[in-house]
Amino acid sequence: MTDFASPNLPSRDFDATSRFYTKFGFIETWRDEDWMILRRRDLLLEFFRHPDLDPAESWFSCCFRLDDVDAFFDEVIAAGIPEATTGWPRAHRPKREAWGGTVGALVDLDGTLIRLVQNGG
Repeated sequence: MTDFASPNLPSRDFDATSRFYTKFGFIETWRDEDWMILRRRDLLLEFFRHPDLDPAESWFSCCFRLDDVDAFFDEVIAAGIPEATTGWPRAHRPKREAWGGTVGALVDLDGTLIRLVQNGG
């Protein structure tokens, strides 16, 4: 097995978190009382129970480095996630950044910021 790192993110409710990420092709590969793992091809997310988390105060985040950020964003919109500047869940359309890369964002049910980064700059 190749070495890799995976983000550990909070979930107030594993059932709700699993349903949310399933909309984007993730499948649940592990769950017990305190831990859940979701996978979509090479993307792996691990969640710990955090029932008292206030999404408005969440500072958790990670990056999805994607071969086709626009296609993933289209899946997010098709799943009914609104493009908005406040609230959660919400999406921010990918755009070209000053440094040359293309980046969008998805904020999940628990206020976690998922940066959507186009591979290859």
